[in-house]
Amino acid sequence: MNDALTYPSDSDLRRLLHFEADSGAIWLGERRMLLLHTAALSALRQDLIRSVGKEHARRLLTRMGYACGLHDAGFARQIRGSQGLEDMFMVGPQLHMLEGAARVTPVNLKADIEAGEFEGQFRWDDSWEAHAHRMTYGVVDEPACWTLLGYASGYTSAFMGRLILFKEIRCAACGDDHCLIEGKPIDAWPDGEAHRHYFEDDSLLDTIDALSQQVEALKTSLVPSESGGMLIGQSAAFRGAHDLMQRAAGTQVTVLLTGETGVGKERFARALHAHSERASGPFVAVNCAALPAELIEAELFGVEKGAFTGAHNARAGRFERADGGTLFLDEVGDLPLPAQAKLLRVLQDGEIERLGGETGRRVNVRLVAATNVDLQGAVERGLFRRDLLYRLNVYPICIPPLRERAGDIEALARHLLSRFTALHHKRVAGFGDRALQALLHHDWPGNVRELENLIERGVILAPQGGFVEVEHLFPNQPAPSHDGLDPRGRLARRSTDEEQALCARILESGTPIGELETMVLNLAVERSGGNLSGAARLLGITRAQLAYRLKRHPLQEDA
Repeated sequence: MNDALTYPSDSDLRRLLHFEADSGAIWLGERRMLLLHTAALSALRQDLIRSVGKEHARRLLTRMGYACGLHDAGFARQIRGSQGLEDMFMVGPQLHMLEGAARVTPVNLKADIEAGEFEGQFRWDDSWEAHAHRMTYGVVDEPACWTLLGYASGYTSAFMGRLILFKEIRCAACGDDHCLIEGKPIDAWPDGEAHRHYFEDDSLLDTIDALSQQVEALKTSLVPSESGGMLIGQSAAFRGAHDLMQRAAGTQVTVLLTGETGVGKERFARALHAHSERASGPFVAVNCAALPAELIEAELFGVEKGAFTGAHNARAGRFERADGGTLFLDEVGDLPLPAQAKLLRVLQDGEIERLGGETGRRVNVRLVAATNVDLQGAVERGLFRRDLLYRLNVYPICIPPLRERAGDIEALARHLLSRFTALHHKRVAGFGDRALQALLHHDWPGNVRELENLIERGVILAPQGGFVEVEHLFPNQPAPSHDGLDPRGRLARRSTDEEQALCARILESGTPIGELETMVLNLAVERSGGNLSGAARLLGITRAQLAYRLKRHPLQEDA
């Protein structure tokens, strides 16, 4: 490849660059991008150099570029993984140009991944970083494209599986008319070790943070429910409910939790128990809607031997099992009226009576009830006892739906990601940018329970070591409408309606199919800049198939 270094068509990259005016986002595939003023980046470089010194500023900016390069290497494999190493590697330089970093011209490239051998030279014209440095400090003695060098090193290192160090042989900041970079394995440079610290992440704070995340994941996987660990959030709506829960925890008051299905009522109940003086006692949960009406009294209050056919032994009910602790009655609105009457007696007298029993048994139980229905409306319809509602509704806590606490979604999602990666022994890099935005804009009819299910599915479907992307979370979500870039770099709206209208016009024109094929061939070659291999990729055919069609339909010369 040394004799004729050429770029493949970048049309595959342009197709992935989307401008969504409605959402205020720019996307490159699944990654969110930004358009920034070079003047702002230049000011940032200047502030860093002034604040922490040139050496530390260089390390920070190199690390930033290195991280960008690592991400783009994964993107390159995703986009051109089925193509040869040369075309796949060229994604990085082509992205650098699309993103406005510099005009990149490949000079020399030799790469053998299996042997770990790499040697490459690239020319940079109009490097934004060299220009910014020179405008601030004038002509300097040392190369200054730190961020761009970090990118080249990170991108290539990810491809080669070993640290590849790029250095500037020429730099426009030093007075040259262009920049020239050269890369090879770090141990192939005589002074390579002196540059290693620019790329290796040896921050103690980062190490501590990584260890903390591992500890949290382990804790979550061991005791996710008993700790009430899903009570995560800082939104005003959540903090209001959480504050009410904490105030009630130190008392013996009966609590009624209300809210939509899936908001986490049982988690609030468990947290209430965990923060109370009864934390060392049992926590017993009952879903009243899941028990048949004829069995619910026996389940709650227990059974004496011989109370009914089949009752061969006496059995304690849930109230007795919760003695000294907390009993959580979920979906309390579904209790049948006879059971409601007995529940009212327990709340009034502190005694239960087993089915078939003749004497009461005292129980020391803190009752927490929950419902997602309007109990006052049930009272009006004769389905719920008014006196029982008064007893349960002493201390109501309304738990907000997830759509009203959008600021908590990201924290909840990351917590669940740690939990499910530990549970399924999976290593993932995190959420893709588009996936995270999709989570933030979802309506969440199923609330936290729906979020749990989506994150677990995402962890299972994501590739080992990769990102959880939007298609792993929402497989059937339609692609958003967007503006793309045409071959001349201009914004071009593309929509299904326009494509359908174009097809209709072609059919109505009566153009012969041979002429249509000639038009398509001409357009593909034009968009690929005359590169026939690139044109073939655009059309989804081989180069040989394209050559055959071009013999039948020669390219049209411009008049």
